Amino acid sequence: MGFIEGGRPLIGLPGRRKTGGQIEGFPEILDGLDVDLYVADYARAITAAGGIPVHLPFDVDPKDIGACLDGLVLPGGADVEPALYGAVAETDEMPPEKIRDDFEFALLDVAEANDTPVLGICRGIQLINVWAGGDLHQDVPQHAAFDDPPATLQHEITFTEGSRLRGLYGEHHTVNSLHHQTLKNVGERYRVTGRAGDGQIEAIEHVELPIVAVQWHPEMLPEASEDPLFKWLINATRG
Repeated sequence: MGFIEGGRPLIGLPGRRKTGGQIEGFPEILDGLDVDLYVADYARAITAAGGIPVHLPFDVDPKDIGACLDGLVLPGGADVEPALYGAVAETDEMPPEKIRDDFEFALLDVAEANDTPVLGICRGIQLINVWAGGDLHQDVPQHAAFDDPPATLQHEITFTEGSRLRGLYGEHHTVNSLHHQTLKNVGERYRVTGRAGDGQIEAIEHVELPIVAVQWHPEMLPEASEDPLFKWLINATRG
């Protein structure tokens, strides 16, 4: 689809929308203007793996942009709107952003229709699961290690035999933990392929399509430039 000269695939990367007034250091005159942002580690990891990160603003039609992408990364951020999985909010720690939920749901619709490889990270695994009909535990504070540096290793994950992730990482992998929600019931046509020691779901994979999602943040770990998960995504775009 969107491969450019040199064979580097185009990887879509949506983010968050804030106002200038929410960002320290912006001139006051820009307080009311919209600003799109995401943590740069995602773009760096995509680039290091061989892809070209492409910012996806909410103003474009997902059908138009999705058809131009070779892959998609759904990054971390705010909680998914509980109403999308038939629940009411139990916490206001990270208030939902409806515009982003709607936009990323539409991106997933296009990705599924086009067999586009997708990597979900943190909020990304939660959004994919809800999009597929699953639901979430809304507050799991023991996984919210927000007082430690992002790269701090917190716990080990065990991967399911035969899964893509076990092929990438081996049976076990030690990860960081920067989330307060986890998957509860897994959506249709997905299987659990990684769990933390306390049983919480840390990874899922589509049973057929090239969609993998994880609860930790590989892009924030010291070895992010060599992380096999981002390399999997780039390789998956090449068939």
